[in-house]
Amino acid sequence: MIIGIDASRNRSGGTFAHMVGIISELNPSHHGISEIHVWSHKNLLNELPHRPWLIKHNPTYLEQNIFMQLFWQRFLFKRELVKNKCMLVFNTTASSIGRFKPNVTLSQDMLPFEPGEMERYKFGLGRLRLFFLKILYIRALKFSSAVIFLTKYASRMIQKSTGHIKESRIIPHGVNDSFRNIKINRKWEQNRSNEIKCVYVSSAAPYKHQWHVVNAIKILRDKGMPVSLTLVGGGSGYSQKRLDKEIQLSDPTGTFVTQYSFIHIDNIPMVLSESDLFIFASSCENMPVTLIEGMASGLPIACSDRGPMPEVLGNGGVYFNPENPQSIANAIKMIIDNKDLRLKGIKVSKQISNKYLWKVNSEKTFQFLTETIKKHKQN
Repeated sequence: MIIGIDASRNRSGGTFAHMVGIISELNPSHHGISEIHVWSHKNLLNELPHRPWLIKHNPTYLEQNIFMQLFWQRFLFKRELVKNKCMLVFNTTASSIGRFKPNVTLSQDMLPFEPGEMERYKFGLGRLRLFFLKILYIRALKFSSAVIFLTKYASRMIQKSTGHIKESRIIPHGVNDSFRNIKINRKWEQNRSNEIKCVYVSSAAPYKHQWHVVNAIKILRDKGMPVSLTLVGGGSGYSQKRLDKEIQLSDPTGTFVTQYSFIHIDNIPMVLSESDLFIFASSCENMPVTLIEGMASGLPIACSDRGPMPEVLGNGGVYFNPENPQSIANAIKMIIDNKDLRLKGIKVSKQISNKYLWKVNSEKTFQFLTETIKKHKQN
């Protein structure tokens, strides 16, 4: 079997990690696959491993603007799939406008489908973009021969908009081993009076609520707790301005809040190893990748109670309302004050993170793709 992969629109860190993870851990002979063709831009193709069965394609259209990318996907891509004798195309985002069948689409974006989240964006291009993306996603998912969802929560919420999707499977992301092998430096009982370093890994966005986390840290410091916060991930526009304003109000001297605009994923394990407590305050996720990285690291976790987070983290953390700084502060304080709760959370979250293995999820993905090919032949 020969499979084509459309990764032309994979631009975010999560979509990069997904492609690298499933390709790096794949043994195609297990599924009767002789070749896999990937179409994408140079940045992603350079991250993919070199394999004799992996053929990389970089049409010039994919290095140009979004309109040229869409033109290629709609009018030229099918021709390339046929030329290379592909028997199925795997769309790694739900924004595909291609016309090849059979196809399997990976649903990775939750924002247009989560009630109330679109309204966080001011009237303008941001909200208009989400509105049109929702129409595009629904069209792509309905046109798909089969769909892969990342969580049960995402499957349930998205199908409220698309209607029932007959052929679907839930296959989550994985976690790189570099996060499992982190050595956490803190010895809680020996260093109780030292600074407690909290970390939150996510770019600033309306649904990430970094400003509320900054406020929560100030609440704890005002009560005498020696906590600090490192924010990993930059931001722009209204969200970053709101975060900057809150940092200026809560920490005008730059004493306890630090924000790094960008850290390569290979260096994030080092940042986590120097931290004491992991915070995840998003209110909208399809599959919270940075959360499962935090789980694998062995850090205690204070987590948002929204979306799929309880499904993913289970009993491995302390939950809070991400829009309430006092709720966030209370969760962090519980972890710091309660040793048994903290140790139990670390143990449970670490165990749960072992479900998120790239090798296992790569096998599940390509098994589903080959099953879809066989069903299409039968029909």
